[in-house]
Amino acid sequence: MEEDDVARRLRDGDPDALAEAYQRWGTLVHSLAARSLGDRHEAEDVTQQVFVSAWQGRHTLRPEAGSVTGWLVGIARHRIADAHERRASQRRRADMVAALPQEHAAAHEASVVDQVVLADAMRGLGEPRGTLIRLAVMEGRTHDEISRRLDLPLGTVKSHARRGLLALRHQLREVTDVAS
Repeated sequence: MEEDDVARRLRDGDPDALAEAYQRWGTLVHSLAARSLGDRHEAEDVTQQVFVSAWQGRHTLRPEAGSVTGWLVGIARHRIADAHERRASQRRRADMVAALPQEHAAAHEASVVDQVVLADAMRGLGEPRGTLIRLAVMEGRTHDEISRRLDLPLGTVKSHARRGLLALRHQLREVTDVAS
């Protein structure tokens, strides 16, 4: 099959043409990504992203303006640049955390632990109490708003809220006692 034929069929939305393009140029795209990124797994991700982008952007393919190879290499260059930017962003975040004074880092870690413990305790409440407590405490909804939103009687909402908060307090007190 000629390259122009693959291009036309791909542009027209033929999935077999995408498979043919991957078979022909997948190794090239992967090699470019691996050489630039220096990581085989990341290169595999980029290669997949390139062909997904090619499929989603196939309407931009113009066989009369250039080759499929050039078009795919252009997409690959953008995806490789995105991968480098993600790496740089991750490094910047890691550097920022490392630059924090240790007491801030410890406070941040404690905050994360608190969030995980609270999320676990909220899951332990079950439904509808978990949702009800989230709406009341975290979103600041009134009992009336929750009653309308969940289509529950107002008295039921109030009793679930009270029992849910008591259960939550009990669960969190157990965690605090164990940690002490």
